[in-house]
Amino acid sequence: MAARDDTWVIIPIYNEEQVIGEVLSELLPVFPHVICIDDGSRDRSAQKAAASGATVIRHPVNLGQGAGLQTGIEYVRAFTPAKYLVTFDADGQHRVEDALAMVEQAENEDLAIVFGSRFLSPKTQVGWLKRLVLKTAARVTANRTGMQLTDAHNGLRVLRRDAFEQVSLLQNRMAHASEIVAQLARTGLPWAEHSVLIRYTEYSKSKGQSLLNSINILTELLVK
Repeated sequence: MAARDDTWVIIPIYNEEQVIGEVLSELLPVFPHVICIDDGSRDRSAQKAAASGATVIRHPVNLGQGAGLQTGIEYVRAFTPAKYLVTFDADGQHRVEDALAMVEQAENEDLAIVFGSRFLSPKTQVGWLKRLVLKTAARVTANRTGMQLTDAHNGLRVLRRDAFEQVSLLQNRMAHASEIVAQLARTGLPWAEHSVLIRYTEYSKSKGQSLLNSINILTELLVK
């Protein structure tokens, strides 16, 4: 599997020292350019990420995943020649092979944006309440943006430079997922969805796949 030297991966991290080393060990052979944005972690996440070979940018306080993504996007935009940018979660639920397939789809089909969708994969097992929340979020996002996505809150995305140059996130918390879709919709650039498998583990559930988090997603979306 040839390494993608034209692609930078950005990963917001917050107290992920248990898994970030393993996540990076899977990523770096395929994507040698990985930027981890340590969002005010209280553990050794930043040290583990740096020791694994990632470039680390640190927020002195926790600002939220949206802020982490924006910091990473600004860094890649200003300091790298990246053709593609991948947004990737730190908790181990995304697969490197899915990210690579999405970059290849963008390249082969001349797409500026590829969104990962767990609902296009029959292998992803989603609880009924989370499915309801995410399907509702997708419908609300579609009504507001015109993008008929099946999974508007999937953190695995591929953006070509002409797309990520137009992203400027202001929503720091969970609402950033809808904000980035809205900003990308306004670009008018070609896009597609790609089937991805989400690996729900006890760890990833404890890091943000809880019932409360699902309710927070819907609440933030509906009040905007």
